[in-house]
Amino acid sequence: MPSEPTPLPGTDRPFEIAPSVLPVDFANFGQACVDLVEAGVDRIQFDIMDGRFVPNLTFGPDLVASVRSLVDVPFEAHLMVHEPDWIVPQFVDAGCGLIIVHAESVIHLHRSLSAVGDAGARAAVALNPATPIEDVLDVLDLVEMVLIMTVNPGFGGQSYIATMEPKIARLRRHIVEHGLDVDIEVDGGIGPATVAAAATAGANVLVAGSALFRDPAGLAHAVSDLRARAEATRS
Repeated sequence: MPSEPTPLPGTDRPFEIAPSVLPVDFANFGQACVDLVEAGVDRIQFDIMDGRFVPNLTFGPDLVASVRSLVDVPFEAHLMVHEPDWIVPQFVDAGCGLIIVHAESVIHLHRSLSAVGDAGARAAVALNPATPIEDVLDVLDLVEMVLIMTVNPGFGGQSYIATMEPKIARLRRHIVEHGLDVDIEVDGGIGPATVAAAATAGANVLVAGSALFRDPAGLAHAVSDLRARAEATRS
């Protein structure tokens, strides 16, 4: 008889909603951040794209700094940047307390993550869909979070890659088995139809962009709905 599938681990860590501001109207960038906080988000993610590591350009630290005084939630910078060490201090100075470095973007990952701490921020590491978790197991002592991309980075509005769920589950099991204090963030295609599966696999920080802004009932409903769907996986 075929063996029973291994149950997905889920997570007992607090769920956090971390909106990507990529879909916002940049002409009203500050107000968009205020609206997100009023809707109940836990943090705000800034997608930093350099046109080299990913085929798109977004914005730099000055734009992040311009809205830092408007809201009081934590900021995180998701650096989709080739060899980003040089720009890390600028995003820390702009108010980002968490800096996410892609494992694929640097030659010396341990050194780059250590440099984030030296710059005064907390470090996280991101993995593209094709990158195995084994590439970061030896630097988990340097990070407070691993971001598992559930789309290929570079553009918003892409479809969720469900085959990343076993990868999330393997990482969550490793974290639990080794007694590590590490969050798992997922980014890409997260919305009402996919958030429960990502949470059941073991993710607890949930990045959503397009799904939040296109909810006809508004941002507050979108945030509370995503949180409720994630929380329901614990029952």
